[in-house]
Amino acid sequence: MEDVKARLESIAEELADLALDRLRQASDDASTDAPERARLVAEERRITRARRSVEKAVSLLDDRVTFGE
Repeated sequence: MEDVKARLESIAEELADLALDRLRQASDDASTDAPERARLVAEERRITRARRSVEKAVSLLDDRVTFGE
């Protein structure tokens, strides 16, 4: 199970990088029009939600967490 947890942690990091990339794209390029910026920001939000879900899965697999306390 540790290998799955490690892969999920890696995926969460990749998703964080993708989200930051979308924000950079939305803010860096002055030629980007408003609809494109809105699309990039919306995409960043979806990616961030996915990252949070993956992080939740990691925490559920964490063997240090004890239930019923």
